[in-house]
Amino acid sequence: MHRPIHELTDAYRRGGLTPTAVAEAYLARIDALDGRVGAYLTVVREQALAAARESELRWRAGKPLGPLDGVPVALKDVLCTRGVRTTCGSKMLEAFVPPYDATVVARLRAAGAVILGKTNMDEFAMGSSTELSVFHPTRNPWDLARVPGGSSGGSAAAVAGGLAAGSFGSDTGGSIRQPAAFCGVVGMKPTYGRVSRYGLVALASSLDQIGPFAQDVRDAALLLGVVAGHDRRDATSIAAPVPDYIAELPKGVAGLTLGLPDEYFIDGMDPDVERAVRAAIEVLKGLGARVERVSLPTTKHSLAAYYLILPAEASSNLARYDGVKFGLRVPGRDLVEMESRTRAAGFGAEVKRRIMLGTYALSAGYYDAYYGKAQSVRTLVRREFAAAFARVDLIVAPTTPNVAFKHGEKEDPLSMYLNDVFTIPGNLSGIPGVSVPCGFSGAGLPIGLQVLGRPLDEARVLRAAYAYEQATPWRSRRPELTA
Repeated sequence: MHRPIHELTDAYRRGGLTPTAVAEAYLARIDALDGRVGAYLTVVREQALAAARESELRWRAGKPLGPLDGVPVALKDVLCTRGVRTTCGSKMLEAFVPPYDATVVARLRAAGAVILGKTNMDEFAMGSSTELSVFHPTRNPWDLARVPGGSSGGSAAAVAGGLAAGSFGSDTGGSIRQPAAFCGVVGMKPTYGRVSRYGLVALASSLDQIGPFAQDVRDAALLLGVVAGHDRRDATSIAAPVPDYIAELPKGVAGLTLGLPDEYFIDGMDPDVERAVRAAIEVLKGLGARVERVSLPTTKHSLAAYYLILPAEASSNLARYDGVKFGLRVPGRDLVEMESRTRAAGFGAEVKRRIMLGTYALSAGYYDAYYGKAQSVRTLVRREFAAAFARVDLIVAPTTPNVAFKHGEKEDPLSMYLNDVFTIPGNLSGIPGVSVPCGFSGAGLPIGLQVLGRPLDEARVLRAAYAYEQATPWRSRRPELTA
C-alpha cells in the first residue's frame, strides 16, 4: 500500500479502484503489521468503512468533494476527534473522548478523507523518539529495532509502513520534520498560524503547528492545501490567502538563491548525513539554483532557549489536568491531595521534568534570568532568519544530525534533546520548513534534507523540495515490511 494519494484518486476517477476497497486494504494491513510497528493507538474501523462507502457513492456519481475524497489518513492523537478518544499518549487522558473535532479534522472530513485512526506519540508531544508513550513504543518500519523519531513518530511510521496514505502530526520543535527524516517520508511544518490550532491539545502555544506527512511532495501539498487557511476560532490564525500549492510545484528552482548555514554542519554530525545533504545541494545547483553561505550564529543558543520557553508554556498549559473537570482522577482526602495524587499518577517522568523546569523558569526571582533571557534569544533567532532571507530565497540544511537511533540508546534527556538542534530554530522563528528524503546511510537508514522559507512562503518551500525529489530516486524506495 504505497500508492501516493494523487495516484489513488486518479484510480478512483478511472474506476480502477474504489475507496471501500482501498480502506479495507489499509485496515487489513494495519491488522497484519501494526502489532509490530505500533503506529496506532486507536483504529476506527467502522467509521472508516462508513466514510469510504459514502465516498464511493460520490465518485460513482462523478461528484467527489475534492482531491482527498476517499483517501485513508491517520491523525496524531493530539488532535481532538468527536466521539473518538484523544489520549496524547498519556495515562492522564487515557479515557478522554472529546465532544468536538479540531478544525483540521473537520476540514479533512469535509474534504471526504477517510480517517483510519489515531497515531501514537510521545506523551503530550514531549519527546523525540515515540518511546515515551504510556501505551507502547512505535518502531521504525525501516528497522524495527530503531525509533521512528518523535513526537509524531506514529504518524510518520504509518505513512512509511504503508499503514496510511497520509497523516498529520504537530511540530513544536521538530516533531514533524525529525520523524519524517528518520522514516524516509515528506514532513511539512507550515508557518505558525497558517493552519488552525483549534482542537490541538496544546504543548507550547507559541510554538505548536500542525502539518502533514506524505509519501511525496505532491501529496504533502495536497494535504496542506485542504487544512490551511484562517479560522476565527484560533486567535493566532493568519487571515492570508492560501496559494494553489500544486500549481506552484513545477516551477523548479532555476534562478533561486539557496542559503547554506555554516552552523548546521557541526562536530559530531553523522558523516553519512553530511555527505547526503551536500550531495543534495549539488543536485539543486545542477537544477539551476545558486547556493551561497549564510550565518545564523544564534543557532547554537536555540536549543537552550527552546528548553526554557517550551517547559514554561507547557507548565501553564498542563495545569488544567488536575482531576477536577476531565481526565484521570485519583481520589484523596481533600482537593490538594486529590490533585497531587492525580498529577503524580497521570504524568510520566519526562512530562514531570518539563513541568518542574517550566515552573522554576517562571518563578519569582528567576523569570528575567531564564524565561526573559530565552525570549531575547528567540528575538535574535528571528532577526537572523529575516536578515538571511533578505539575501536568499530559501535555506537548505540537514533535518537531523544523525539517522534513526536504536530503542533505548538515548536514555539521558540531553542526548535526546540534541536530535532537534536543526529543527528548533524554525519553530522559534515561526517559519515554514519541510523535510524531504535525500539518501540513505551505509546501514540503509533514511536521511532528510530540510528546506526552510520565509513566513507564509510554503509554496516556494514545497516547490524546491519537489524539484529535488523529481531529480532523485529516493521517493521510490520503501521499507520491506511484511507480515
